Amino acid sequence: MRDAIVDTGPLVAFLDRTERYHAWAKDRIKNLDTPLLICEPVLAEAMYLLAHLPAAQQILFDYIENGALRLAFRVDENLPALRKLHQKYSDRPMSFADACIVRMAEIHNRHAVFTLDSDFSVYRKHGRGALTLIHPATI
Repeated sequence: MRDAIVDTGPLVAFLDRTERYHAWAKDRIKNLDTPLLICEPVLAEAMYLLAHLPAAQQILFDYIENGALRLAFRVDENLPALRKLHQKYSDRPMSFADACIVRMAEIHNRHAVFTLDSDFSVYRKHGRGALTLIHPATI
């Protein structure tokens, strides 16, 4: 079992059976310890992407209420670090949610990042350390 910070992609894929990586996300999530850490920008993205599946949106609320997902990040407390990350990776460009996840990986150092996004292989913790990823390319 392993601790993880969850990105939007696998969360949506897990809840939407029509998603390309649904089976992969469902299989991987079984090996993760709960709670999975999440930030509000990821939650907002997932809710938007699941708008066509109101039942899946309700499941997200359930996962937060029952502790399977834990909101574990305060944007206001990390704004300088987020700005620095956003500037450093402006050539990608880095989404706000991605910056939050990288910052969370810096704070929760032993957590892997559960993602479908290949940009996380480029992002670095504290400017130099590779992120530990749970990604389809790493299997």
